[in-house]
Amino acid sequence: MIRVLVVDDEALVRTGFQHILDSAQDITVVAAVPGGQAVGATRELRPDVVLLDVRMPDVDGLTVLDALRRLPEPPVVAMLTTFDMDEYVATALRSGAAGFLLKDTDPEQLPYLVRTLADGGVVLSSKVTRTVVDGYLDNDAREPATQRVARLTDRERAVLVLVAEGLSNTDIGARMHLSASTVKDHVSSLLGKLEVGSRVQAALLADRAGLLKPVREPGRDGAGA
Repeated sequence: MIRVLVVDDEALVRTGFQHILDSAQDITVVAAVPGGQAVGATRELRPDVVLLDVRMPDVDGLTVLDALRRLPEPPVVAMLTTFDMDEYVATALRSGAAGFLLKDTDPEQLPYLVRTLADGGVVLSSKVTRTVVDGYLDNDAREPATQRVARLTDRERAVLVLVAEGLSNTDIGARMHLSASTVKDHVSSLLGKLEVGSRVQAALLADRAGLLKPVREPGRDGAGA
């Protein structure tokens, strides 16, 4: 059972997300709280995944994210927003956010996206992906993406492409006929070589290096970068 904590300043949003996710047999929402209660609820309930609003009146979502990432056993955190473009995206990713979702994500996709997050996958709203790539990497003063990707072995590069497509460790293992633990080792290795701190950052780097197909403008949100 995947344990989820929903953090949002609007009670209607919290209730909606809880209703959608609780309808999935393998997901349970352990609590739905405003921002000021997020850290305490996480310490007490130990969720696997936290869906965290970026902008809240009682506390800044980035401040909450930083506090959650400093916990001894931090949960996976995905940021929520109502905006297609948000100036906080790059900061959230550098602070360890595992994804970035719009609040109008298709309800049918939401349980799948939570499962992907829980299994180590990358989740980015397709509506914000291009902005995220350009905004995040344009501010990266290190060597070009192509040079950093060139450090990887062929196997690591193949894993990176699948990470960037939003696949979890389990899905990557099935695709490449590897165990999930072996995939995890490859991911750890490629993160170090790319000098990035998360799978999301690695996915954005892969896009900038030209390893992925051009981002299209789909009709609805999805997983992947």
